[in-house]
Amino acid sequence: MIRKLYDWTMRQAAGPHAYWVLAAVAFVESSIFPIPPDVLIIPMVLAARQHAFRIAAIATLASVAGGMLGYLIGYGFMDAIGQPILEFYGKADKFDDLAVRFNEMGGWAVLIAGVTPFPYKVITIFSGATHLDLWLFMGVSVLARALRFFVLAALLWKFGAPIRAFIERWLGLLFTAFVVLLIGGFYALRFL
Repeated sequence: MIRKLYDWTMRQAAGPHAYWVLAAVAFVESSIFPIPPDVLIIPMVLAARQHAFRIAAIATLASVAGGMLGYLIGYGFMDAIGQPILEFYGKADKFDDLAVRFNEMGGWAVLIAGVTPFPYKVITIFSGATHLDLWLFMGVSVLARALRFFVLAALLWKFGAPIRAFIERWLGLLFTAFVVLLIGGFYALRFL
């Protein structure tokens, strides 16, 4: 099923409604869809490099809007569905402890999920479920998604098709390494 979704998504990148499809994929990927918008961004930018940053902006705005849907799903359904299940199993207090710990570092979690291959949708829903500060969630989501999509678009704009294999193979790992180094740097400064 995932392969069929991927193939459909790739066909849409060349279609006349590619911008709308990109916006839709970026929106639903942030809350439920398994295919990241990167698979559309890459062929779209390679086909029209002069529109690279417009494509990145569309993906960013739609992804953050979809992240809000994920947040609302977590916010609304945790109380209605999740909490009774946790109470039934006697684990409601465990979730409360986890929510407090998550909200202490929740901005970092949103940043990490927003720029790395980690499923952003998991963090958008969990952020709502734990009632992470909405403004913090929004601000970090904009920063993270813009960083991810604009770096991708800039690389494709600058280097074109030759960079595609590098991006598909290494960009997720490089973003992950960047975030690890960034967090490690903050911890090092904190304890020095």
